Amino acid sequence: MKLIKKISLIAAVVFVSGAFMYGTSYNGKPQMNVAEKKRYMPDTIDFAGERTPLQIADVKERFERELLVNANLDATTLLVIKRAGRAFPIMEPILKKYGVPDDFKYLAVIESNLVNAVSPAGARGIWQFMPETAREKGMEVNDIVDERYHLEKATEAACRYFLEAKARFGTWTLAAASYNGGMTGVNKQIDSQKVTDYYDLLLTEETSRYVFRILALKEIMRNPDKYGFIVNSDEIYTNLPSKKITVDTTITDLATFAKTQGINYKILKIHNPWLRDKKLLNISRKMYTIEIPLSGY
Repeated sequence: MKLIKKISLIAAVVFVSGAFMYGTSYNGKPQMNVAEKKRYMPDTIDFAGERTPLQIADVKERFERELLVNANLDATTLLVIKRAGRAFPIMEPILKKYGVPDDFKYLAVIESNLVNAVSPAGARGIWQFMPETAREKGMEVNDIVDERYHLEKATEAACRYFLEAKARFGTWTLAAASYNGGMTGVNKQIDSQKVTDYYDLLLTEETSRYVFRILALKEIMRNPDKYGFIVNSDEIYTNLPSKKITVDTTITDLATFAKTQGINYKILKIHNPWLRDKKLLNISRKMYTIEIPLSGY
């Protein structure tokens, strides 16, 4: 009887101490409590080489909030880490070509979770362009073709925006913030508050959190193991081998066209989401490039 009581007492102590340090999420991932997670706060963080002033109390708290929130969005953050293997290899060389810092790829992460999202306001694609802004930046947007869903072209358009914003505001951090708050809106606050640093500005709740969300995803995605996201290399989503063909005529039936390329309509649309109809009207004889996967479907 004494032995049973002793075993029960030891088991209770182990259980309580384990519960003190960890909880278990719905998917079984060990969740560290807030006190434990603070050990993983980086001493320094920067956006595009521009250091975040974590020595300022409210700046540190705002960053910590986004870090803790996103580190505990288990399924969402895990999927983003996996999708990055497919999206980042396309985005990175385009950012480099335009001279835009690599950190801007994390802006796309918080905009769309790296999927072709549709916002209630009408923004679409991984970079979440509104139709008028997309057209201003050189993209075709209509019921047949919507290049907001074309990752290469949308990334190029985003780069043009960032360069324009950087020239206007002088820092990449404010350029990133203006992607959410608008150049006019951010400039108005700079003028009225008489400061020129993002971290000194009082902005709307969404824009105030915006850069910190980018910083949090950058930190987690660069150091996933630290935050409990263990992903094997073979679990990362990747781009399938493919070929690109050009067309400058109307395709009256994309399903039939897909069959001539050895794939089906579904696969054609997955790899060319910018094709928005069952046909491709091309009266102007514009040159379009269509991606055809070679395997993996």
